[in-house]
Amino acid sequence: MKLIHLILAHDPAGLSQLERLVNQLIYRDSIIYIHVDLKTDLSIFKNHFNNNSTVRFINNRVSVKWASYTMVEAELNSFQQIINEEPDFDFLNLLSSQDYPIRPIGEFYQFLSLNIGKAFMHCLDIETEWIEAKQRFTKYHFVNHDFRGIYLIQNIVNSILPERRIPSDLVIKGRSQWFTISRKHIEYVLETLKMNKAIVRFFKFTWSPDELVFQTLLFNSPYQNDIVNNNLRYIDWSEQKKNPKILTEVDFEAIIQSGNFFARKFNLSASSSILNLIDIQISG
Repeated sequence: MKLIHLILAHDPAGLSQLERLVNQLIYRDSIIYIHVDLKTDLSIFKNHFNNNSTVRFINNRVSVKWASYTMVEAELNSFQQIINEEPDFDFLNLLSSQDYPIRPIGEFYQFLSLNIGKAFMHCLDIETEWIEAKQRFTKYHFVNHDFRGIYLIQNIVNSILPERRIPSDLVIKGRSQWFTISRKHIEYVLETLKMNKAIVRFFKFTWSPDELVFQTLLFNSPYQNDIVNNNLRYIDWSEQKKNPKILTEVDFEAIIQSGNFFARKFNLSASSSILNLIDIQISG
């Protein structure tokens, strides 16, 4: 069983935390790819990991804008390079630089070995389970664009035009963008978006499509039964904000008791002791 980790990173200030994450992910023949935001100097990251043969970098980088389709493009570009360079991997594990394993990586590896062909992703129904997300795609969002008066134009367009039509009668699913899926699922997503430009256009005018597009495509595919509605990550949304809570030492027990393999978000500047506690737990 071969595992690929793909980490999305953007901030050189977080290099020490990223290195800590990378060191915890190294296991057997696993490979770690890092997509560094195009706005960031890639050489800073390459120099930092120059002596680490496990780490590779995505070449076709994207300047990512929050909540826009650029995040999806960064992931798709990364997927394509990984597919081209690694012909025999079984799973791809998508992480941010603010994620961290909360169980030994060997346990994660063994778990995946017993679940070959599955897709572990948070996959909620928009009509019944994540109703507030519906306006993300029924209205036009110009977040993927940048021009003067963008929100005024957006409001005018939405006041005139009817609700957007979903292409190909897709059933929209989604929630967290972070997942662990099989190679066949990545190949299917890449091919589907390459052949269906209407779907791409639809998600380019959707708010935060990275939390919708992959679940939607796989749910409406022959691989629907591969989906396990669990992305294996502990994420605390209790603060009811746009971003999840930054986890600290007060969250340690909840993190460990969750039974998940990863947790997010962590920030060393806010709390380094939480990662120290997790390291002790992982080491037994």
